[in-house]
Amino acid sequence: MDFTGLCAFPLSPLRDERLDEGAYIHLIERLRVAGVDSIGALGSTGCYPYFNRTERANTLRLATEFSGAVPVIAGIGALRTRDVLGLAEDAQKAGVSAVLLAPVSYHHLTDEEVFNLFAVVTRELSVPLCVYDNPNTTHFSFSDELLLRIAQLPNIGSIKIPPADAAQRADRLRAHLPQTVTLGISGDASAVEGLSAGCSIWYSVLGGLFPQAALAISRAAQAGDFPQARAQSAALQPLWQLFTCYGGSLRVIATAAELLGIAGASCLPAPLQTLTGEARRQVAEVVEQLRLRCE
Repeated sequence: MDFTGLCAFPLSPLRDERLDEGAYIHLIERLRVAGVDSIGALGSTGCYPYFNRTERANTLRLATEFSGAVPVIAGIGALRTRDVLGLAEDAQKAGVSAVLLAPVSYHHLTDEEVFNLFAVVTRELSVPLCVYDNPNTTHFSFSDELLLRIAQLPNIGSIKIPPADAAQRADRLRAHLPQTVTLGISGDASAVEGLSAGCSIWYSVLGGLFPQAALAISRAAQAGDFPQARAQSAALQPLWQLFTCYGGSLRVIATAAELLGIAGASCLPAPLQTLTGEARRQVAEVVEQLRLRCE
């Protein structure tokens, strides 16, 4: 697992509050056929905190079974270190190529607590780990110093940084990271800026449902054609605006999946809900305007 290119994060769509296995398999197969570089199963877009251990193990089994040769990166975040270790064990048994760990919390975590979490988990891994730095969902902000300390642990393969100040942060971190650790960017609207600053991999919500649109940006960036990558991203500005308007990408992407028949109604785990009314109409309009299709 080299943590480069496009890592697509699909939904984990539900039907009657259980994983819709048919819809999930279809999503995974579409990503395989599209040629994404890796699949991020049970990331934030996959709503991992809402699934129990058995549900998560089953989801990963399907992801690895139907992804073909495409590597699967599995989210293993949980509140307790004990549970993270169990999820890591399940993920490795399922045959994933890497794991993704966020410092999930209810009580605010200290830097030392987060470092100890990663130290304990990485000692037990036989696959590389991606550090998930996304304060919007975890409410924990990694300092550069903490990330560089964690990067020295065994089995660290990548660090996923948030979009805020991504270019400047990538420049600061890259000079001090081990050569075996790549930087990745999340936050689709800012992906090109992170990639142009030296991030090697884009962890993409867009790619999970619309892989061709994300691949067009990713491949241009990989070729060093950043004007083209920026133009491709700018063309998607109406979608990025919806992400901002409706509290992030999850509800917008899940609503689009429902509108396109990729997922059934009410595909998010309650109490989460997809968009209704005027908001839903706006999503349908943008999908049509941008000619976003589930190729």
